Amino acid sequence: MESGPESELGRSDRASRRWDRGALPPGDDGPLTLTGLSRSERFLLGAVVVAVAAAGVTRYVAGVSNVLAFVVATVALAGTAWVVSFSVDQVGRRLGPGPTGLMQASLANLPEFFVVIFALNGGHLIVAQTAIVGSVLVNALLVLGLVIVAGARRAGRGGKGVMRFSPRLPNDTATLLLVATFIIVLAALTHTAHDAASHHIKTISIISACAILVVYGAWLNQYLRSKPGSRPADETPPRVAMRVSLGLLTAAGVASAFVSDWFVHALEPTIHTLGISQQFAGLVIVAIAGNAVENITGLVLAYKGRSDLAISVVKNSVAQIAAFLFPLLVLVSLLLATTLTFALAPVYIGALVLTTLVLWQVTGDGEAAEFEGWALVALYVILATLTIYE
Repeated sequence: MESGPESELGRSDRASRRWDRGALPPGDDGPLTLTGLSRSERFLLGAVVVAVAAAGVTRYVAGVSNVLAFVVATVALAGTAWVVSFSVDQVGRRLGPGPTGLMQASLANLPEFFVVIFALNGGHLIVAQTAIVGSVLVNALLVLGLVIVAGARRAGRGGKGVMRFSPRLPNDTATLLLVATFIIVLAALTHTAHDAASHHIKTISIISACAILVVYGAWLNQYLRSKPGSRPADETPPRVAMRVSLGLLTAAGVASAFVSDWFVHALEPTIHTLGISQQFAGLVIVAIAGNAVENITGLVLAYKGRSDLAISVVKNSVAQIAAFLFPLLVLVSLLLATTLTFALAPVYIGALVLTTLVLWQVTGDGEAAEFEGWALVALYVILATLTIYE
């Protein structure tokens, strides 16, 4: 039996040769086919295409039951989430967790962008506001909590496992969330006090949005220039070409945007029938549906033991929604029927502030235990229960 440094070198060489045989260089990454997928994966991919097409048909064909349209759209949304999960895993084997998580988060946040645009153009300000806030909270509490639970259980049995990851991105995310929350809190205080500044909240929101976008741009430039994480020695090589992975990722992200719109459209009559509040619809239903990609992707990556990439996917989504999507929508809303500002209801401001603090506490040290994940999930359940009675 081999032992000592020589055996370690032998294992490293074997891993390297395995990558050399399977890896596909960026400039010459093999044929544009799906032969690397298993039979079941190709079947699932075909089923997702059928489900997305069926969701489009049930959305635009008259006389189709809203319940049927809702079920089909839900299946299609889950399917696109799986495609994104697979594509991110393949891309992540080449680029590292940072850039991959950023790219996935960018595509996965398309549903939130379109939902808010449609809501503002239709005059539904409450739905638009709670959809944005809900997207931040569902990722920072519910999704991150479940990812930590999955990652901690992967690390060890019996509740003794601890999920470990690089603390840099969690700390950066908390800082960006604090910057966005700063103007939200000030807007609420001036609105409550009815001082002179409260009459110019639209102008203040525009200037603040530009300032936050500058901060986000500075962070993004630094983040993308950082070196990607090292590849584990026992990691298997990617199974499809880089261009195929990127094509699947892009197509799934765009499809999830359209399917999310169809999902919300089918759900709207049900909301009125059941008497659900607009706050609950935006903060819970729309937010969870729009973030299904992060739900599936983060959980799958954490279950596979890819902690850095799982955290990167979730935390990039939180950072992008708070410091990019929200201020961008404030500026875009100037062209729409209803203008979006940073003035929110006090309960959501308190939720954002407390979430930022909890986020920093739980993930700032680069590790999290299973009970901390359940604590984040519990906080989201409490908040969701509150919105039922708003």
